[in-house]
Amino acid sequence: MTVPPDVVDPPDLRAGFEQIFNAHFAEIHRYIARRLSDDVADDLAAEVFLAAYRGGYDASRGGVRPWLYGIATHLVARHRRTEIRRWKALGRAAERPEHSHEEAALTRVAAGELTGRLAGALAGLNRGDRDVVLLSALGGLSHAEVAAALKIPAGTVASRLNRARKQLRKALGDVNPLEENHG
Repeated sequence: MTVPPDVVDPPDLRAGFEQIFNAHFAEIHRYIARRLSDDVADDLAAEVFLAAYRGGYDASRGGVRPWLYGIATHLVARHRRTEIRRWKALGRAAERPEHSHEEAALTRVAAGELTGRLAGALAGLNRGDRDVVLLSALGGLSHAEVAAALKIPAGTVASRLNRARKQLRKALGDVNPLEENHG
């Protein structure tokens, strides 16, 4: 009986995969949870490492960490419609008055993840700009790591981040959302 190709262990990852998983799972899970939700992050983080295990790591492409973030970003993209609908809903929720105790509680919980105005502003960014911002802000990746994760030049990372910051500031009333002391 032949083993299906998707079950065969890639030889370059077999030996060190447990170390890669242990070193990066919590960080990848946290990134996905901040972009989507804890519930989705549980499944997507597992999918990231399954895809990584099946796909094999090519050391010529750079470090393991940006490679894993790249896989995570692509999986998050598959959930993009849901993500954008959620951000738009949070933005609308921040604008409307709460009519019940339950609505008030839900709004406070949602605001703990992303404020309504920021969520709406992020939803307004194009996909490439939003990915760069979130990999930088939520993932804590450097420009070079973002470039490796998204397979784009480092200069493109810088220009997308600059453009996104301007758009976010404008959408938030000239407040820089990436600075801690803005209010």
